[in-house]
Amino acid sequence: MTTLLPPVAPVRPITRIHHGDEVVDEYEWLRAKDDPEVIAHLEAENAYTEARTAALEPLRERIFQEIKSRTLESDLSVPTREGDWWYYGRSVEGQQYGIHCRAPLTDPADWTPPVLSPGVDVPGEQVLLDGNIEADGLEFFSLGSFDVSVDGTLLLYGVDSEGDERYTLRIRDLGTGKDLPDVIEQTSSGAMFSPDGRFVVYTTVDDAWRPDTVWLHEVGTPASDDVTLFHESDERYWVGAGFTRSQRYLVIEVGSSITSEEYLVDAADLRSEPRSIWPRREGVEYSATHAVVDGEDVLYILHNHDALDFELVRVSAANPTGPRAVVLAHEPGRRLLDVSAFRDWGVVSYRREGLARMGMLDYATDRVDELDFAEELYSAGAAGNPEWAPPLVRLGYGSFVTPGTVYDYVVATGEFLLRKRQPVLGGYDADDYAQSRVWATASDGVRVPISLVWKTSFGTPGDGPRPVHLYGYGSYEHSIEPGFSVARLSMLDRGVIFAVAHVRGGGEMGRQWYEDGKLGHKRNTFTDFVACAHELVASGVTTPDRMVAEGGSAGGLLMGAVANIAPEMFAGILADVPFVDALTTILDPSLPLTVIEWDEWGDPLHDPEVYAYMKSYTPYENVRTDVAYPRILAATSLNDTRVFYVEPAKWVARLRAVGADALLKCEMVAGHGGVSGRYNAWRQRAFELAWLLDVLDLAD
Repeated sequence: MTTLLPPVAPVRPITRIHHGDEVVDEYEWLRAKDDPEVIAHLEAENAYTEARTAALEPLRERIFQEIKSRTLESDLSVPTREGDWWYYGRSVEGQQYGIHCRAPLTDPADWTPPVLSPGVDVPGEQVLLDGNIEADGLEFFSLGSFDVSVDGTLLLYGVDSEGDERYTLRIRDLGTGKDLPDVIEQTSSGAMFSPDGRFVVYTTVDDAWRPDTVWLHEVGTPASDDVTLFHESDERYWVGAGFTRSQRYLVIEVGSSITSEEYLVDAADLRSEPRSIWPRREGVEYSATHAVVDGEDVLYILHNHDALDFELVRVSAANPTGPRAVVLAHEPGRRLLDVSAFRDWGVVSYRREGLARMGMLDYATDRVDELDFAEELYSAGAAGNPEWAPPLVRLGYGSFVTPGTVYDYVVATGEFLLRKRQPVLGGYDADDYAQSRVWATASDGVRVPISLVWKTSFGTPGDGPRPVHLYGYGSYEHSIEPGFSVARLSMLDRGVIFAVAHVRGGGEMGRQWYEDGKLGHKRNTFTDFVACAHELVASGVTTPDRMVAEGGSAGGLLMGAVANIAPEMFAGILADVPFVDALTTILDPSLPLTVIEWDEWGDPLHDPEVYAYMKSYTPYENVRTDVAYPRILAATSLNDTRVFYVEPAKWVARLRAVGADALLKCEMVAGHGGVSGRYNAWRQRAFELAWLLDVLDLAD
């Protein structure tokens, strides 16, 4: 019998010295993406991974078919009203990409969206863009911009065909279906028309993929004539732009992880000089939105100056640095997230007690009435509300057991109108599943929430050890919300309990929760996750040999750190596009995840204490020789511009050198989000879930 041997990356030591510390990196040569030897090594890794997992192909196919059979493949979204049209999307069985459509309003006084059914013609339907046609002949296809002019005559769209998140913008005449000569290369995402349709506002990135410039393009003119509206030279900051819902202003946003500044440009005079709302002040974040109250143009501003969890104030748009009216005073533990202004009222989004919440803002009284939802765990938020003066607010809702749901909330009556609940085929019944929240105690005494979801026919967590799939992230104040997943049912229906460790560094419990998991407190993220694993074992939910862990991107750093800290707690670890060579990356200012990330991780290039602290936890630096690692699968993409493929490639090489059973799967045509196309994405997820089930001894 032939023994299957893994690829061995040649050791080619490269020495770097920072702050007097000499580091020998044996595998940094793998960073040379254009080197045929590097590509050959990645292809060999893929071949080895495929050979090692070949026996799982029947299971992968079953899981893919399970996902497919539970999904209504030909479906339509709930139409969103904008101008004289209802806009919606179609998916068609057998087709990888969505189709963007619209149908005309029949009664401007009626805000009830038409009920659309697969296979039933929609009167007056116009296909704006068919992703399947646009993607024909491309190995990768992603839309980064999609906007229709206010008058409904032009479509703006941006396509990435490589996975590197740089988009080519084009403009389509919706009357003829033909593209105009305008072509703008190498843009960032989120381009949009001006309210009058005369201009396109877009952003571009610098060599480190940092959005740094806002441009103005006049429709029908060469891109070479485009005008710079704003440029941010400080490499710690990124820029973005968007028009207010009122269409009164263009807002240019400048931000780092801890500081922000916004500028107003009159939408009727886009060539005018942007004026700062509040001058930037180190450590102060704010965001503004325009409203009209008692006939006056005002700005509602969320800010954190002397307000850790943010405060909401109202100022004059003409004089934003003048007097402020406090609308919502700072309240510790209530993290204000966003205010969205409409003509007659606003919507305020915030977090409290670990859940996202929302309330309606009365401009006259400054009162916020919170909307009530029945489930213990849920996610809810306003979405798809382009109109300035609607009588209702479109909401998205879901939980671990409730599929994605669309409501229209009637502001005048407080009524929730159910527009659609995403169908789950195959007899799915939410009553067959349950969710709850339990708590772990971290090493410093802090209580850390854990969300659980399981199929009730296998019993209740704690009745006896069960297989557990523990997920975590814990960076950038990003919260892992209770959300439904069709693919996850393939795990739950095999008796696996899915758990989310809401560790510090995320935003689940407010701004302090984030502060306590970043910079010099980053280790809390890792030890919190380990504490959650210990709690699940101590409470009888599982055992280490029946528990797998997963995280992606910065959550992949979490996975790598946990593998070093507590390898004995897990049978397997899945790390998606993992940020495992963080110190090497953050030391190089020319790379995308560097200068703008120093506010998140610290600056090891100039600060020896930060250098020493990061070196003490970064996974690649701390691969151990004295432990038995769990099985590890690292998934990456060759064209990922956020976390380069080289990080997991180096990590796997070093893990193998100490005897770990580590696999690398590198998508050769994909980006940070993985492959494009829904069927491709389902197969990619089926591959990962089959591997996890195999680790849990549930592959039969």
